[in-house]
Amino acid sequence: MRARPAPRVAVVAVAALAALAALAAGAAPAAAEELPPGSIGVIVGAAGGTGVDANRLGFGYQVGGQAAWQPMATERRLGWAIRWSAAFGTMYDAGAASVGDTLKTLHMDLTLGHRLRPGQNPSRYLTARAGGQLLRANQVVPPSMHRAFAGAVASVGLDQYAYGFLFNIDVRVDQIGTGPTIIALMFGAGKTGP
Repeated sequence: MRARPAPRVAVVAVAALAALAALAAGAAPAAAEELPPGSIGVIVGAAGGTGVDANRLGFGYQVGGQAAWQPMATERRLGWAIRWSAAFGTMYDAGAASVGDTLKTLHMDLTLGHRLRPGQNPSRYLTARAGGQLLRANQVVPPSMHRAFAGAVASVGLDQYAYGFLFNIDVRVDQIGTGPTIIALMFGAGKTGP
């Protein structure tokens, strides 16, 4: 006659199955958390003319504001964004500055783009945006001898959420192929919200 398994073996088997079930339930993915979709804040950066416009525009700085809308949940790696910005610029050593020694500019742009999370951190995103821009200078800019320009703008950068703010750094190229081309390194900080 064969011996019956001890009751301990059955208890251990049931406990092991219960532990596996608990682990499986705990391993279920957590619900997605929505990132704050909007932000509004300030931008500041360094700028300079590029190519043939380097001597015409010189170098300087830009200060302004921006507002963005980028709805996205943390479980998604790819999202979209729309951003409006306006910045006042002061350009030194500008050949186009025939009155005074600086060229003053105003940039207003509206861009649409993509955001990509490069790793597992749900608070950091690479960005690529393109759109339209209006540029106004206080003096005429050769060779077109105009003060107002409309053209394309593009930027690539990095967005970082921290402490209820959205911090960003962008490399932006203004007036691509249509007007005086400016390249700028811009830093931004905006309060996030619904």
